Amino acid sequence: MPISFRPDLPAEIAFFAVIAGWIGFGAILALGKRGAAPGAAKRDSMSSVGFILQAASYAICFAFSRIYFSAIRPMSPLAEGILAGVTVAVVIASVWFCWAAAKALGKHWALVARVIEGHELIATGPYSVVRNPIYLSMLGMYAASALAVTRWPAALIGLIVFFAGTAIRIRSEENLLRANFGSRFEDYARRVPAFFPRFS
Repeated sequence: MPISFRPDLPAEIAFFAVIAGWIGFGAILALGKRGAAPGAAKRDSMSSVGFILQAASYAICFAFSRIYFSAIRPMSPLAEGILAGVTVAVVIASVWFCWAAAKALGKHWALVARVIEGHELIATGPYSVVRNPIYLSMLGMYAASALAVTRWPAALIGLIVFFAGTAIRIRSEENLLRANFGSRFEDYARRVPAFFPRFS
Protein backbone atom coordinates (compact mmCIF):
# COMPACT_ATOMS: atom_id res chain seq x y z
CA MET A 1 0.00 0.00 0.00
CA PRO A 2 1.57 3.34 -1.02
CA ILE A 3 2.34 5.87 1.71
CA SER A 4 0.32 9.04 1.24
CA PHE A 5 1.98 12.37 1.92
CA ARG A 6 -0.07 14.88 3.87
CA PRO A 7 0.41 18.31 2.28
CA ASP A 8 0.26 20.06 5.66
CA LEU A 9 2.92 17.82 7.25
CA PRO A 10 5.92 20.16 6.73
CA ALA A 11 4.03 23.06 8.32
CA GLU A 12 3.09 20.89 11.30
CA ILE A 13 6.66 19.65 11.74
CA ALA A 14 7.98 23.23 11.67
CA PHE A 15 5.31 24.45 14.06
CA PHE A 16 5.90 21.73 16.65
CA ALA A 17 9.68 22.15 16.33
CA VAL A 18 9.29 25.85 17.14
CA ILE A 19 7.06 25.10 20.15
CA ALA A 20 9.55 22.48 21.40
CA GLY A 21 12.36 24.99 20.85
CA TRP A 22 10.61 27.64 22.94
CA ILE A 23 10.01 25.12 25.72
CA GLY A 24 13.72 24.26 25.64
CA PHE A 25 14.63 27.94 25.57
CA GLY A 26 12.43 28.62 28.59
CA ALA A 27 13.94 25.69 30.48
CA ILE A 28 17.47 26.97 29.81
CA LEU A 29 16.61 30.46 31.08
CA ALA A 30 14.88 29.04 34.17
CA LEU A 31 17.86 26.82 35.00
CA GLY A 32 20.21 29.74 34.35
CA LYS A 33 18.30 31.85 36.84
CA ARG A 34 18.56 29.09 39.47
CA GLY A 35 22.35 29.04 39.10
CA ALA A 36 22.76 32.82 39.02
CA ALA A 37 24.35 34.70 41.89
CA PRO A 38 21.83 36.76 43.90
CA GLY A 39 21.90 40.55 44.05
CA ALA A 40 23.81 43.05 41.97
CA ALA A 41 26.54 45.62 42.60
CA LYS A 42 25.26 47.64 39.64
CA ARG A 43 22.09 47.37 37.56
CA ASP A 44 20.70 49.19 34.51
CA SER A 45 16.91 49.46 34.31
CA MET A 46 16.99 50.39 30.60
CA SER A 47 17.69 46.73 29.94
CA SER A 48 14.09 46.02 31.02
CA VAL A 49 12.79 48.30 28.25
CA GLY A 50 14.76 46.29 25.71
CA PHE A 51 13.41 43.05 27.19
CA ILE A 52 9.82 44.31 26.83
CA LEU A 53 10.42 45.23 23.19
CA GLN A 54 11.91 41.80 22.47
CA ALA A 55 8.87 40.15 24.07
CA ALA A 56 6.59 42.40 22.00
CA SER A 57 8.36 41.29 18.81
CA TYR A 58 7.51 37.66 19.55
CA ALA A 59 3.90 38.62 20.34
CA ILE A 60 3.66 40.32 16.94
CA CYS A 61 5.19 37.26 15.31
CA PHE A 62 2.61 34.86 16.78
CA ALA A 63 -0.40 37.20 16.64
CA PHE A 64 -0.58 37.19 12.83
CA SER A 65 -0.57 33.52 11.86
CA ARG A 66 -1.28 32.38 8.32
CA ILE A 67 -3.18 29.58 6.61
CA TYR A 68 -0.29 28.28 4.49
CA PHE A 69 3.35 27.55 5.23
CA SER A 70 5.15 30.20 3.20
CA ALA A 71 5.25 33.72 4.62
CA ILE A 72 4.78 35.17 1.12
CA ARG A 73 2.79 32.72 -1.03
CA PRO A 74 1.87 29.02 -1.27
CA MET A 75 4.82 26.76 -2.16
CA SER A 76 5.38 23.38 -3.76
CA PRO A 77 5.56 20.34 -1.42
CA LEU A 78 9.31 20.07 -2.05
CA ALA A 79 9.89 23.72 -1.16
CA GLU A 80 7.76 23.37 1.96
CA GLY A 81 9.79 20.32 2.98
CA ILE A 82 13.04 22.22 2.52
CA LEU A 83 11.70 25.21 4.47
CA ALA A 84 10.55 22.91 7.29
CA GLY A 85 14.02 21.36 7.42
CA VAL A 86 15.65 24.80 7.60
CA THR A 87 13.25 25.83 10.36
CA VAL A 88 14.01 22.74 12.45
CA ALA A 89 17.77 23.23 11.95
CA VAL A 90 17.56 26.88 13.06
CA VAL A 91 15.60 25.85 16.19
CA ILE A 92 18.17 23.19 17.13
CA ALA A 93 21.12 25.54 16.54
CA SER A 94 19.48 28.37 18.49
CA VAL A 95 18.59 26.25 21.52
CA TRP A 96 22.06 24.67 21.59
CA PHE A 97 23.81 28.05 21.31
CA CYS A 98 21.65 29.47 24.10
CA TRP A 99 22.41 26.46 26.33
CA ALA A 100 26.15 26.79 25.68
CA ALA A 101 26.02 30.53 26.46
CA ALA A 102 24.06 30.03 29.69
CA LYS A 103 26.52 27.32 30.75
CA ALA A 104 29.47 29.66 30.06
CA LEU A 105 27.83 32.44 32.09
CA GLY A 106 27.17 30.32 35.16
CA LYS A 107 26.60 32.57 38.18
CA HIS A 108 26.78 35.69 35.97
CA TRP A 109 23.51 34.90 34.21
CA ALA A 110 20.84 37.59 34.53
CA LEU A 111 17.58 38.51 32.82
CA VAL A 112 18.39 42.24 32.94
CA ALA A 113 21.72 44.06 32.85
CA ARG A 114 23.70 43.82 36.08
CA VAL A 115 27.20 43.43 37.46
CA ILE A 116 27.67 41.25 40.56
CA GLU A 117 30.38 41.32 43.21
CA GLY A 118 33.48 39.62 41.81
CA HIS A 119 32.08 39.79 38.29
CA GLU A 120 34.26 38.13 35.64
CA LEU A 121 34.45 39.00 31.96
CA ILE A 122 33.25 35.87 30.16
CA ALA A 123 35.00 35.47 26.81
CA THR A 124 34.95 31.70 26.29
CA GLY A 125 32.58 29.31 24.47
CA PRO A 126 29.91 31.20 22.53
CA TYR A 127 31.28 34.45 24.00
CA SER A 128 34.39 33.96 21.90
CA VAL A 129 32.18 34.03 18.78
CA VAL A 130 29.90 36.97 19.63
CA ARG A 131 29.59 39.16 22.72
CA ASN A 132 25.84 38.55 22.99
CA PRO A 133 25.20 34.91 22.03
CA ILE A 134 21.88 34.58 23.85
CA TYR A 135 20.47 37.46 21.80
CA LEU A 136 21.76 35.80 18.63
CA SER A 137 19.95 32.64 19.77
CA MET A 138 16.80 34.69 20.34
CA LEU A 139 17.08 36.03 16.79
CA GLY A 140 17.35 32.45 15.55
CA MET A 141 14.17 31.53 17.42
CA TYR A 142 12.46 34.62 16.02
CA ALA A 143 13.46 33.60 12.49
CA ALA A 144 12.25 30.02 13.03
CA SER A 145 8.97 31.28 14.48
CA ALA A 146 8.48 33.64 11.56
CA LEU A 147 9.17 30.86 9.06
CA ALA A 148 6.72 28.54 10.80
CA VAL A 149 3.74 30.75 11.58
CA THR A 150 3.90 34.40 10.56
CA ARG A 151 2.70 36.49 7.64
CA TRP A 152 5.61 38.41 6.14
CA PRO A 153 4.42 41.98 7.01
CA ALA A 154 4.08 40.99 10.67
CA ALA A 155 7.42 39.17 10.55
CA LEU A 156 9.10 42.33 9.23
CA ILE A 157 7.49 44.63 11.81
CA GLY A 158 8.32 42.22 14.61
CA LEU A 159 11.92 41.99 13.41
CA ILE A 160 12.30 45.77 13.58
CA VAL A 161 10.91 45.77 17.13
CA PHE A 162 13.23 42.88 18.06
CA PHE A 163 16.32 44.71 16.80
CA ALA A 164 15.27 47.89 18.64
CA GLY A 165 14.93 45.98 21.90
CA THR A 166 18.15 44.08 21.34
CA ALA A 167 20.09 47.27 20.61
CA ILE A 168 18.85 48.78 23.89
CA ARG A 169 19.82 45.68 25.86
CA ILE A 170 23.25 45.40 24.28
CA ARG A 171 24.03 49.06 24.93
CA SER A 172 22.77 48.84 28.50
CA GLU A 173 24.72 45.70 29.36
CA GLU A 174 27.91 46.71 27.61
CA ASN A 175 27.92 50.11 29.30
CA LEU A 176 27.99 48.30 32.64
CA LEU A 177 30.75 45.95 31.49
CA ARG A 178 32.77 48.82 30.02
CA ALA A 179 32.50 50.75 33.28
CA ASN A 180 33.49 47.67 35.28
CA PHE A 181 36.31 46.27 33.13
CA GLY A 182 37.59 49.32 31.22
CA SER A 183 40.37 48.47 28.77
CA ARG A 184 39.85 44.73 29.19
CA PHE A 185 36.33 45.04 27.80
CA GLU A 186 37.48 47.42 25.05
CA ASP A 187 40.06 44.85 23.93
CA TYR A 188 37.42 42.11 24.01
CA ALA A 189 35.02 44.29 22.00
CA ARG A 190 37.69 44.87 19.35
CA ARG A 191 38.31 41.14 18.99
CA VAL A 192 34.75 39.80 19.15
CA PRO A 193 31.72 41.24 17.28
CA ALA A 194 28.67 42.29 19.29
CA PHE A 195 25.95 40.30 17.55
CA PHE A 196 26.74 38.80 14.15
CA PRO A 197 29.69 36.38 13.91
CA ARG A 198 32.63 37.07 11.60
CA PHE A 199 33.32 34.31 9.10
CA SER A 200 36.73 35.49 7.92
